[in-house]
Amino acid sequence: MAPAAMTFASSLSDAQPVPFWLEDPGKPDSLPALTRDERTDLLVVGGGYSGLWTALIAKERDPERDVVLIEGHEVGWAASGRNGGFCAASLTHGLSNGLARWPDDMGRLEDMGARNLDAIEQAVAAYGIDCEFERTGEIDVATEPHQLVELHELHEEAEGLGLAGGMELLDRDAMRAEVDSPTFLGGLWDRTGVAMLHPAKLAWGLKQACLNLGVRIYENTRALQLSSSGAEAAVRTPYGRIFARQVALGTNVFPSLVKRLRPYIVPVYDYALMTEPLSGAQLDAIGWKRRQGLGDSANQFHYFRITADHRILWGGYDAIYPFGGRVTAERDHRPETYLKLAGQFFTCFPQLEGLRFTHAWGGAIDTCSRFSAFFGTAHGGKVAYATGYTGLGVGATRFGAEVMLDLLSGERTERTELEMVRRKPMPFPPEPVAWAGIGITKWSLARADERGGKRNLWLRAMDRMGLGFDS
Repeated sequence: MAPAAMTFASSLSDAQPVPFWLEDPGKPDSLPALTRDERTDLLVVGGGYSGLWTALIAKERDPERDVVLIEGHEVGWAASGRNGGFCAASLTHGLSNGLARWPDDMGRLEDMGARNLDAIEQAVAAYGIDCEFERTGEIDVATEPHQLVELHELHEEAEGLGLAGGMELLDRDAMRAEVDSPTFLGGLWDRTGVAMLHPAKLAWGLKQACLNLGVRIYENTRALQLSSSGAEAAVRTPYGRIFARQVALGTNVFPSLVKRLRPYIVPVYDYALMTEPLSGAQLDAIGWKRRQGLGDSANQFHYFRITADHRILWGGYDAIYPFGGRVTAERDHRPETYLKLAGQFFTCFPQLEGLRFTHAWGGAIDTCSRFSAFFGTAHGGKVAYATGYTGLGVGATRFGAEVMLDLLSGERTERTELEMVRRKPMPFPPEPVAWAGIGITKWSLARADERGGKRNLWLRAMDRMGLGFDS
């Protein structure tokens, strides 16, 4: 191992292989499993953000509705408790992705996304959820000259469409005045469209809010099978069954109970590191007084933020798709990625040399070919689903919950009229084609980063088919 790699490895020597957020002492006790048959008006499957928002909003819309939520492990243990805590207004995985796919609807989508983020902030306040919610915004950072050009072009396009409210271009000096790194050449700051929060505390707070409104929650209760039973749907669990007039599926990365949806989702593993708390001198060395979320503008990008106790979360870059798409606990850890991330961290912040990492973890993200959620119904309209959030689910899952409840009600709403809601993405091909295609795409994206953003024939073909990131 080279001397530099040895230095990076030493920074990881005390890193615990568990998600930092889930170790919080405020973690609630697990609730008992379902051990009998039950009937309910609405069954919600999944105890992440998607399911929790669905159960909560269902009770807000109709307090008399009987709602049951089941979770296969513990509420918030999967992606909802492992992510970076970026709660974005965007429903489309960023403005450029949305403009490429739904240009005619982008005004409405941006407005709905802004209202959705406002509603999350209001719910956090109304239910007293102590999740360290901070409306700091996020800066897309340029670390290469072509990325700076792309950020300027995106800002101009947003201005031309009247969608640049709250956006501010930063040159090199302005960017480094916000957060100081020798790698930063400039940035585009979305001042109002992103909040930072403690992701596990949000999930736990939503769990308590649901309980307070009368939702019955069963943890360690895996949904095994979904079928129709007359006017009801039936879900079988290890120790019982639940009969429900309606079912909302918030299972996301895990195999859908609606089997025809499985080809539309692949799991992509993402990894993150958390540092020890920074000293006063270390904080002064990097600035970051306004605590924005940051993300660099490469195809293989990093996301990073500062926590309430002055740690830095540093994640992203590697996106690992396992052959066959199986989600397993063994893949939650990848030391070779941790070492790579540590080296990239100290390249970004050389003034923090000697800082150590306390936690290193990973988890699977539900990814679809258009990189933003899709929606629909099954079993004659008794079952609704929202899935495929591709890493932007902290905020967008609340919107997805509203869509599922709209679809179950049978009403036409401003949400159900969106092309994004009415149309599905393309499914992924079967193996080994999926594995090969994803591998070629990842290689091509890395090459584009090395070649000044120039996209090769493969990426341009994927773009034309609606299967590629539009950088």
